[in-house]
Amino acid sequence: MRHLISTAALLHLAACATTPTRPAAPAVSLPVLELSPAAFGEAVSLAQNLSFAHDADPEGPRSLEALLEIDTSALRLAGFMLGRRVFTMQWDGTVLAEQRDPHVPAQLQSRQVLRDVQLVYWPAEALRSALPPGWTLEESPGRRALLEAGREWVTVQYDGEPRHVGRAELLNHAEHYRLTIESRPADE
Repeated sequence: MRHLISTAALLHLAACATTPTRPAAPAVSLPVLELSPAAFGEAVSLAQNLSFAHDADPEGPRSLEALLEIDTSALRLAGFMLGRRVFTMQWDGTVLAEQRDPHVPAQLQSRQVLRDVQLVYWPAEALRSALPPGWTLEESPGRRALLEAGREWVTVQYDGEPRHVGRAELLNHAEHYRLTIESRPADE
């Protein structure tokens, strides 16, 4: 029975990362950020519920539980399905290491996850310093947007401050998906 439950969880995760129809190719290549963990500027430990919805997926949003820790030395993220860890990643500012259950689909890319975490949480000044020419980051209370040549490609909306507590929603217009993150301190 335990094997059946874990297999069902992995199949669900596989469904999260694949779509029944071929998604449109990205309209633009989003910048690679790879900012140092120290650039985040504080230490946090968060329990999260992640909900991912791709425009081409008629099944709708898929969910995953996660633990995220950021301190000056590393970003660590672990994803769980039915209480079982299915992947971990660690970024120290130079090396991105990951461990994944063999059933986790290749479509779940750690570099994209790292980019999204940094777009959502890193300070605007740090993000701006990492952007290539032609890209800008606009920020206003409860919202930030990543633009290239004046066109908005990623929008992030927040319920409140600090950005890493509560609800954040990332809408990726280039890669056609929505990521909703519900976060709370891990010790609550």
